[in-house]
Amino acid sequence: MANKIFTSKEQLLKAAGLDLGVTQWIPLEQSRIDMFAEATGDHQWIHVDPVKAATGPFGGCIAHGYLTLSLVNYFLPQLLDVQNISMGVNYGCDKIRFPGVVKAGSNIRGTGEIISVEEVKNSLQVTTRVTIEVADQQRPACVVETISRYTFA
Repeated sequence: MANKIFTSKEQLLKAAGLDLGVTQWIPLEQSRIDMFAEATGDHQWIHVDPVKAATGPFGGCIAHGYLTLSLVNYFLPQLLDVQNISMGVNYGCDKIRFPGVVKAGSNIRGTGEIISVEEVKNSLQVTTRVTIEVADQQRPACVVETISRYTFA
C-alpha cells in the first residue's frame, strides 16, 4: 500500500511540498544486476565480474546507475497512489544524479517528496523527487525528479 493516497484532483493540487515517507528495503542482488546487463548489453566488469570487481575501486560489483534509476518505477507506487484517474503516464525526469554506488547485495529503499503540482491541459503534472538510499551508506545512490501526468476520471 502507498504511503500517501490521493482520491481527487483537489487533494493532489494541494500536495506540493508533501513528504511521502519511505518504502520498504529491498535487496539489489547480483542476479538483478546480471539481468540488467543482459537486457541492455552493458557488461562492464564493474557490474558483472565479481572476481575482477573485488580488486577494483568499489571492492566488488556495483549496480548500473540506470538500473538504480529504473527502480524509481518500483518505489514510486509505494510512495503515492493517485486514484480515480482514467490515465497516469510517466512524462519524464529532471535533475538525475548518482552521488553514490549500490554494491551487489546491498539493501535499498526509496524516499519521496512532491516538488510541484500544476495543471497541464486536462491533467495534473506532478514532479516528485525520489531518492534511492542504500542501507549503511550516507550518500544516496540516486536522486531524480520524476514527472508524472494524471488525468482524473
